[in-house]
Amino acid sequence: MTNTPAAAPQARKAISPGLKFALELGPLALFFITYKIWDYIPATIVLMASVALTLSVSYRILGRIPTMPLVTAVMVGIFGGLTVLFHDKTLLQMKPTALYLLFGGALFVGLAIKKPLLKIIFDSALHVTEEGWRKLTWRWAFFFLALAALNECVRFYCNDNGAQYCTFDTWVKFKTFGFLPLTLVFALAQAPLILRHEAKGEAAGEDF
Repeated sequence: MTNTPAAAPQARKAISPGLKFALELGPLALFFITYKIWDYIPATIVLMASVALTLSVSYRILGRIPTMPLVTAVMVGIFGGLTVLFHDKTLLQMKPTALYLLFGGALFVGLAIKKPLLKIIFDSALHVTEEGWRKLTWRWAFFFLALAALNECVRFYCNDNGAQYCTFDTWVKFKTFGFLPLTLVFALAQAPLILRHEAKGEAAGEDF
């Protein structure tokens, strides 16, 4: 009886960088456009619908839903739904804070149990050593906490309760044009660390 060689494992499907960027930026752009044309309630509804649509597109392409977009969608659904239900824009403003605290807290917990969770968040897009994952996790954990604190500062001062120069509209602009560039700049700044701790060959799968 002839032994049949084992089939090679199929490469994991991936979304092209351009489409991935569009899926991440699209809901935010639609939210901003809808807000400028109408108001925050219709914009919030559009945001929830567009985030759900991006998840379905990811699932059709990948056959699975990446962890980070899924968690983000759940938070958008919770805080967006409460915003629409109670007509309270403060709840919408609190969503980024809660999301960043969740990500940062999860990373710190992972470090405490010696299981850096950043690999899950990045959906295995990077191949670095165990030491590299640990260092990256520390950096991203503190960065997420910094974003949460920054959002709270902007949210606290940018409201419609008597503020003259910093209103809810200012917060919407900051959310749309502030967080994403900050995140991209921070991510690019990690390139030297990633290159120093790049896993070679099979070692990429031995970190965990």
